[in-house]
Amino acid sequence: MSPHSDVALNDGDSAFSNSVNGHANNDSGANSRIASPMAANGYSRLNHCGHQGHEANIKSFISNGGMMSNSSSSSSSSSSSSMSRPKPRCSPHLSAAPLDSDFDLICIGFGPASLSIAIALHDAIASGAQLLPGPDSPKVLFVEKQSCFSWHAGMLLPGAKMQISFIKDLATLRNPRSEFTFVNYLFSQGRLVDFTNLNTFLPSRVEFEDYLRWCSAHFDHLAQFCQQVVAVAPDAHHPQQQVARWLVEARDVDSGASRSYRGRNVLVATGGQPSLPRNFPLRHPRVIHSSQYANRVLELLPRRNDPYHIAIVGAGQSAAEIFYNVQNLYPNCKTSLIMRPEFLRPSDDSPFVNSVFNPDYIDCLFPKSPKSRHSLLTEARATNYGVVRLELIQELYERIYHQKRTLGPDESLWPHRIIGGRQVASVDPRDDARVQLRIQHVHPGEPAFADAPAPTQPCDSLVVDLVIAATGYQRNAHVDMLRAAWDLLPKAFEPRGLEFGKGISGWNVDTDQGARKLAVGRDYRVKFAPGAVVDDSGIWLQGCCEGTHGLSDTLLSVLATRSGEIVDSIFARHVHKPAKTICKE
Repeated sequence: MSPHSDVALNDGDSAFSNSVNGHANNDSGANSRIASPMAANGYSRLNHCGHQGHEANIKSFISNGGMMSNSSSSSSSSSSSSMSRPKPRCSPHLSAAPLDSDFDLICIGFGPASLSIAIALHDAIASGAQLLPGPDSPKVLFVEKQSCFSWHAGMLLPGAKMQISFIKDLATLRNPRSEFTFVNYLFSQGRLVDFTNLNTFLPSRVEFEDYLRWCSAHFDHLAQFCQQVVAVAPDAHHPQQQVARWLVEARDVDSGASRSYRGRNVLVATGGQPSLPRNFPLRHPRVIHSSQYANRVLELLPRRNDPYHIAIVGAGQSAAEIFYNVQNLYPNCKTSLIMRPEFLRPSDDSPFVNSVFNPDYIDCLFPKSPKSRHSLLTEARATNYGVVRLELIQELYERIYHQKRTLGPDESLWPHRIIGGRQVASVDPRDDARVQLRIQHVHPGEPAFADAPAPTQPCDSLVVDLVIAATGYQRNAHVDMLRAAWDLLPKAFEPRGLEFGKGISGWNVDTDQGARKLAVGRDYRVKFAPGAVVDDSGIWLQGCCEGTHGLSDTLLSVLATRSGEIVDSIFARHVHKPAKTICKE
């Protein structure tokens, strides 16, 4: 979770049993299945997650103190209110089609990115736009690994606030009159006036997640849950051997049964996969990723008054939030925040710098050379990566200061320590189910702080009950998912000079016919070789184009406008928009 609410649009990673096609890990206790009214069309599963799992976890956290001292009651009220409210009506403009249909659009993942596409389609049709040659609405399918919609399930901590304005919801910046604005959500829940009394643009993270669930409930009938997409391959061909249709291959997460869907256009929104350092064990029960924190910590450490020792690895917002929260949850615990930087650094959310998250900044960044984009992205990293909101830094500093005042300057006597300038050298399991960490100085031979004694050994050792790795996400699952389409990509030129990662220069892939280049255009459409794919068919990528489209690509900031651009791009050949009328007061 970054200071700008980094959207784990779809956290899928085989090392994490609860990771998904759609977004952050969810362990909501919703393992049961119920028959769907769409069963006749093959829609065998209905969204059955609810908020029971979230609410149980959140109540446990609240009973031990909130995430921040200024938390409001609205954080928890949204969860309980959502359980009693009626399910919103399905979108009248998008109907579920039989699963053996040729879909006009298949979206891989049903997180905020794909949900914003559904909303953009709904709004376009509601405004009178004709997206297909005939009168019918597009046949759209969402394929999702989770059992239901959720967002940042593992980081819904009490009192945690959004870091961007609610105006950057799924619709407002594209269409303020949309049914799916955050303001209309508040109005529909009977809380609009009450929310205005909070005098804030930053709702609680729990309430914003409830807003996203409220939106998703209008489109659940279009989604196939518990289906993990494993590949996207060319299917039907044009007489001139151009690809005109795609085969999306999926696997049922419960039974392992295979299933395939066919569509003219595919949107890949697999988002971020939890990333662990290479020297961390992937499946040790006492080593978890921050995306699993709220769902797993009480299960792994159930006795809240025990003197557990918990290590958090990382220097960003998620690491700081967990370091703060775990001290409230386990009042007798010891905590160690281990990080490579010497100090926690504040995020830069000043107005001029924040313009990098404006939708129109994409048009500034995209045409530039890879070298220039790399330079600009590096310059703006302090807005989003490895940084912490200043308010939280101040809270943590007060706690550290209180320890120094009451316990003295010897940090070994403090229950809660920030160990800067260190890195984890190894993570070794022990016979007693605990974990031994060997940590070393990033710059050997130098103390982490000016007043700290110089290290007498190359590595220090910590024995802990739980390791929480707040070490970010990878966003490259789409590359392997599209392996069967690599031969359709243009040939890659020999690299000249410095090569850049994170997709800044695209992704080079090796095929039997030589190296190929996977890259996208300004409209997020994959650039296939000329003549390889018919004009009205294609693949679009979301949430993995930071290197070409900017830091906002993985965030909520541009979802509303980007979804409109992608809908226009996909249906550009057929879209007919009604003439605009001028309203006179």
